[in-house]
Amino acid sequence: MSELAGNFSRRTGVVVHLVLYGITREVFYPIPRHIIIHKPSFRFRNKIRFVSTIRTLFFLRYTIKEINPDRILSFGEYWNNFVLISIIGLGYDAFVSDRSQPNKSLGWFHDMLRYWLYPRARGIILQTEKARQIYLHKNRHSNIAVIGNPIAIPAKNDDNILRERSILMVGRLIKTKHQDKLIEMFARVNRPDWKLILVGYDHLKQKNMEALVRLTKELNIEHQVEFTGKQENIDFLYRSASIFAFTSSSEGFPNVIGEAMAAGLPVIAFDCVAGPSEMIQDGYNGFLIPLYNYELFEAGMAQLMDSEELRRNMGIHGKESIKKFSSEIICDSFYNFVTA
Repeated sequence: MSELAGNFSRRTGVVVHLVLYGITREVFYPIPRHIIIHKPSFRFRNKIRFVSTIRTLFFLRYTIKEINPDRILSFGEYWNNFVLISIIGLGYDAFVSDRSQPNKSLGWFHDMLRYWLYPRARGIILQTEKARQIYLHKNRHSNIAVIGNPIAIPAKNDDNILRERSILMVGRLIKTKHQDKLIEMFARVNRPDWKLILVGYDHLKQKNMEALVRLTKELNIEHQVEFTGKQENIDFLYRSASIFAFTSSSEGFPNVIGEAMAAGLPVIAFDCVAGPSEMIQDGYNGFLIPLYNYELFEAGMAQLMDSEELRRNMGIHGKESIKKFSSEIICDSFYNFVTA
């Protein structure tokens, strides 16, 4: 959203309002100063969730009426329902985009809301062709666009950069990312001159960091595994690593894969329901591994670790193929769809 908001706001005659109404309302990525940000004056309190939800709906409705926008673009499979409910009867054109695993149920209540509310949207934006196929089986709408996420493409040519012998993974420390399996595979590959770098933090109240650190000690590889925690700027890690490994089993469109490819890294990832297959051509710019096939994943990882030439060739191919998801191209696609 920060990429889109910044791009739209640079267009002649366009004014962008960014409405943040989630639980934390954190601004993690930089937002241009001339974008107008709106936040509720109250905290979303889970202890009185129903009351906070109703207050949020009224905040949205009042704020949208005050802005009086030409178009509304909403992100988030749960939050899209909020927006569509809040504008009932107001006559605004709203476009919604789901951002997670496309076949994931949100629970009967939210699934029902989505089935009833999404047809009221002017258009729907999905991240992958797989998502569109799944969506068409579940819902109904005549105006659907498939647009991937914008990937920042470095201006520098890093083909000859000196990289250290490290495998990088970026992702929240949650069960569906399977960092524990990656640690176990790294231990079995047994390359003492390599290290594994895990970027991410505990999320969804799962508190996995402690268990992962303990696992590295049990496998006697704690000196080879580095936990960086939350990182606001990870460009230097993409630029210094040699391989990007991604063991997630649930995705919508994993930006980290695109960012790694844009930095010239060969990528090995599971072919989960949606996302990796849109970017990775198996054997050309990375390895796309059948979901939960840890033996094949481990073999691919070892193959990359043992061949600098393979890493270099896949990295070069990845940098070229990921250009179709450049910020400029993706932002144009979004803008053209919502203003058509």
